[in-house]
Amino acid sequence: MPAFRYKGALIGFAAFSKHCSLFPMGSSAIEQFRDELKGFQTSKGTIQFTVEKPLPAALVKKIVKARVA
Repeated sequence: MPAFRYKGALIGFAAFSKHCSLFPMGSSAIEQFRDELKGFQTSKGTIQFTVEKPLPAALVKKIVKARVA
């Protein structure tokens, strides 16, 4: 799985046959942005989305900034 690193693993991503996933490397970012992630499938460590309904770029930026902090 490809990932960006900054002082360790920062965020990962992957594409599957029916969805794409963003891996914020832990559940804290998912919990922090729970309200903004409504409408997307989430689990303890992944955010799933489709090509037809991608994650908003602004939300991805917020998640990355939260992980850097």
